[in-house]
Amino acid sequence: MPQDTSAKQEFPELGFYMLPGDADDSSDALTEVQAAEAMGLGRAFLGERPNRKEAGAICGAAAAVTSSIGITLGVTNINTRHPTLTAGLALTVQSLAGGRFTMGFGRGVAVAQEIMGLKPVTTAELEEFTLIMRRLFRGEIISDFDGPTGRVPILLLDMTLDEHLPMALGAMGPRTLALGGRCFDDVILHPFYSDETVVRSVDAVKTAAEQAGRDPGDAAVWSCFVVVSDEVPAELGLRKTVGRLATYLQYYGDVLVGVNRWDPEVLARFRADEVVAKFLAPIDGTATVGELEHIGTLLPDEWLAPMGAGTPAECAAAVKRQIDLGCDAVLMHGATPAELASVIDAYRQITAPAGS
Repeated sequence: MPQDTSAKQEFPELGFYMLPGDADDSSDALTEVQAAEAMGLGRAFLGERPNRKEAGAICGAAAAVTSSIGITLGVTNINTRHPTLTAGLALTVQSLAGGRFTMGFGRGVAVAQEIMGLKPVTTAELEEFTLIMRRLFRGEIISDFDGPTGRVPILLLDMTLDEHLPMALGAMGPRTLALGGRCFDDVILHPFYSDETVVRSVDAVKTAAEQAGRDPGDAAVWSCFVVVSDEVPAELGLRKTVGRLATYLQYYGDVLVGVNRWDPEVLARFRADEVVAKFLAPIDGTATVGELEHIGTLLPDEWLAPMGAGTPAECAAAVKRQIDLGCDAVLMHGATPAELASVIDAYRQITAPAGS
């Protein structure tokens, strides 16, 4: 049976990523999620990667060693598993978690999809797949499915089911944001969004929800917000900030720059730089400190500004500002619970009721 976790979570509006970046040891996720639960965080997210971050294994293990924190797969792709296996993953983890699991999908990175021999996913396919998952969790039999995974004669999960599967969507562009408002329980924004982009994105989700006849509050918007306090070693902080933004610009910079309405000429100069141009692998995981310092000179302050940086108190204030901008919750990106402990202490102080 689903568990009521709201009374046990001090900060249901805050989440973190298990195993941020590349994972050296998958078991670190268990230590992290237990620490986050003890800190009162509301949600633990996993961004799936094939290298030690397979979704079912990590989310299932995280569910098994916790009792109150929500577990969200944020995100995987709709075309890398058979639809029945995707639904089965969700049902299994949902059962392990006692109702605390949310299944998350995203469009995927075009380069990664091409390497795997997969076709790009359209917004229409995302929407159709979402509705298919809903129907499977209601115990329906679906005939002659033809989607991004190919044509399937029959889809069936369990005819005795009649459940709601909470689902999250990683969204950037206006069509995907609108889809999130129409069909999803959570919408996860992208890191390094300017204040104006955050406000515009929240409005797009809530407006689409309302136009679809939904309560806008049923489509919760999560700001995915980089948090790197001055307690993090400088080299590691450089990778989490300059390195991470540079990696996004490597693979889908046109989209991020377009969404933020940044200057595309700056992106062109970034890509043409001889240091940047030599990287085929992700910059954040492979660049030297010297290379990262050089790359940092190519990025305007405006592009690196949307994050929580400085003292723990300054980071906490920046996290709270995302709520003030209209987000329902904040996914603190790129930081482990150990790195967030002082930030959460500061957040507790600035959000405590007056007189408490």
